[in-house]
Amino acid sequence: MANPVSGFSKKTKEEKIAWLASHYLYDDPEAVSVLKNYWNADPQLQRLHDDFIENTLTNYYLPFGIAPNFLINERLYALPMVIEESSVVAAASNAAKFWLDKGGFKTEILGTQKNGQVYVNYFGKKANLLAYFEEVLPSLKASIGDIEKNMKKRGGGLVDIVLKDSTHSLDGFYQLHCTFETLDAMGANFINSCLETIAKTFEDGTVRSQHFKEAEEYPEVVMSILSNYVPECTVRAEVSCAVMDLNPDPEKAGEFAQRFVRAVQIAQNETRRAVTHNKGIMNGIDAVILATGNDFRAVEAGIHAYAAKDGHYRSLTYASADNNIFRFGIEIPLALGTVGGLTSLHPMVKLAFQILQKPNAKELMQIVAVAGLAQNFAALRSLVTTGIQKGHMKMHLMNILNQLEANSQEKEKTADHFKERTVTHTAVVEFIETLRSQS
Repeated sequence: MANPVSGFSKKTKEEKIAWLASHYLYDDPEAVSVLKNYWNADPQLQRLHDDFIENTLTNYYLPFGIAPNFLINERLYALPMVIEESSVVAAASNAAKFWLDKGGFKTEILGTQKNGQVYVNYFGKKANLLAYFEEVLPSLKASIGDIEKNMKKRGGGLVDIVLKDSTHSLDGFYQLHCTFETLDAMGANFINSCLETIAKTFEDGTVRSQHFKEAEEYPEVVMSILSNYVPECTVRAEVSCAVMDLNPDPEKAGEFAQRFVRAVQIAQNETRRAVTHNKGIMNGIDAVILATGNDFRAVEAGIHAYAAKDGHYRSLTYASADNNIFRFGIEIPLALGTVGGLTSLHPMVKLAFQILQKPNAKELMQIVAVAGLAQNFAALRSLVTTGIQKGHMKMHLMNILNQLEANSQEKEKTADHFKERTVTHTAVVEFIETLRSQS
């Protein structure tokens, strides 16, 4: 059993690896070699990566792919996607190609405001707190003047502060709900700095206020933090076409539209299906989020909360086939940044933005929403026609062959063999074993 270690963060990278090897890797030279093989050959780039997080040992690589032919608001894009799951990039590309000659994707920004809260305990008279809030509000806004100075120059900054009575859900619970405009920055650090200053100004002022002297009940700040739930920072993306354009065969086109709409309706009403439905959407969204150095955990949390905003977890997409017009769309919250964070540090992130023609935050919101919509269209199209596994397992075939350490000749023969056959792990293993026994 390994003993606790002290001062680990002060060790050099070599010392950290040596400690790990001796305590958890049984001094396995191959394990140490794996760690060092993933160092960047350029020492300067490796130092940059080392500084991104704490206790860095090496780099963890994920594939960086491209899905071309995305026509978004009459502009053609190639989407950089970082993901480990096979078939995702292919599915997105196929959806983009399908809609390319049907008008492409149309998007609209519905809002860009982000928010954060100062959480307050107060068990006294509500009237006293309300009166104090009105009294201190100008000071709260003024207190962040230096913090938001540059943001205001660009047209952003604090939008409003509202006192919310949340005692219906928790005794003595109030909050200062603050809204912000952060433009091309995701804004987490800016918002949190503002909130902490607002919280201090609010609490400091209570001891001087006449509203609490007699009751001897003072408000107490519990904490202040931004929210990753941003329903006022949303984007919509849609595709549409005549039903008959969905398939050259008019009868099949109508049947496809009906089955597709029904599949979305099922995801709107059945939580077990909705979760998997929305996971597929996030395949596309997260892949572009990762490529552009944004926070996919924050995006995931906010989007899934939005899917349950009416108390029932539902599909993020909607579909209809009325009056012979097929429509398919998505509406999601997205708090993204194109400046700050890794956007100016990570070389691959900078390259991703270059590929995307250097979008601002609003444009990136639209691109990301389209990636999610395209992914969902491709998945549903497979589900209601051939089934999801046929295409997915074809793309997964190379992973299986690499696990079996197949050589290039074996890979070629296996791919040819399974062109018209169902791919399963067992079937591939049997075919490889047959090839090897014959040779």
